[in-house]
Amino acid sequence: MARILLNDVRKSYSGNQVIHGITMDIADGEFVVIVGPSGCGKSTLLRMVAGLEAITGGTVEIGGKVVNTLEPRERDIAMVFQNYALYPHMSVRENMAYGLKIARMQRSEIEARVLRAARMLELEPYLDRKPRALSGGQRQRVAMGRALVREPAAFLLDEPLSNLDAKLRVQMRLQIKDMHLSTGQTTLYVTHDQVEAMTLADRLIVMNKGVAEQIATPLEVYQRPATEFVAGFIGSPAMNIFSVTADGDRVTLPGGHVLDLPDMPRSGHLRLGLRPEHLIPAEPGEAAIPVQLRSVERLGADAFGYGTIEGTDVAMTLRLPGTSTAERGQTVAVVPDTRQLHLFDPESGRRITP
Repeated sequence: MARILLNDVRKSYSGNQVIHGITMDIADGEFVVIVGPSGCGKSTLLRMVAGLEAITGGTVEIGGKVVNTLEPRERDIAMVFQNYALYPHMSVRENMAYGLKIARMQRSEIEARVLRAARMLELEPYLDRKPRALSGGQRQRVAMGRALVREPAAFLLDEPLSNLDAKLRVQMRLQIKDMHLSTGQTTLYVTHDQVEAMTLADRLIVMNKGVAEQIATPLEVYQRPATEFVAGFIGSPAMNIFSVTADGDRVTLPGGHVLDLPDMPRSGHLRLGLRPEHLIPAEPGEAAIPVQLRSVERLGADAFGYGTIEGTDVAMTLRLPGTSTAERGQTVAVVPDTRQLHLFDPESGRRITP
């Protein structure tokens, strides 16, 4: 196990900077997830930690040692990729043991490590099978087992579940979390899937265009997003964000609808964020946001209504009880939970406290 320290890490290609000075102290045994949309630089950052990409500026430390100039094999890390990269002619046992054989480890120790990893990943019945006789989830577990037997200082995982179907992804998330709790090894995990990020991470690095927009626990990122980008990216369905004008506690919404929202931090043009679950049905006669529904998705216990603020094309999503009778074409009046407002500066996109 090892602490990983990123200090002003930067990356440029042909003079174009793609990673903009990321600094983070990843504690020994911590599970950190790098999350963001495609092209945001999350895999590039992981590959710099692994030694697969040269670092343009800053330093990476693993276990107290600066590793900028070290080869991947010298960094005491193990990496799991999106594609399984298994040797098709080798059995599961041989795939998992191969790296240890190359390192000239004793046969008894190799066998003990392989059996220990196979037991942890529920692969014991498949040790003599070839990869072609395994499902996608089983192949990914073999890839993880191959990394696990090395007992590295840190695990690096680059979107390891992207090729699996929804049910297998859930199962593998649980297995990855169990594995981390069992081994306690420092883990850096890349994904574009916010559900994976929220359920696996001790802390998140939310990236956008090569910038770490926020580094915090999943709950903090969800409850107090640092920027409008983070607010819109984390959460499913996404947060409703739109422009308003504040004059004291009087707030004018798109379409001219007016709400009284106490304790507004400042007047003028603002961006207001409201999560679907924080919009509640209005009482008769109460000043509210009228939302004209375009569709309703019924998911059993919950339903989601998708529409626009009446008289505008500003999109709004509502979380409704599963028993709701709301239908397309209806107008639903809702008011925000004033304890759950998110306000952002329209110029910088940064959060305005509170």
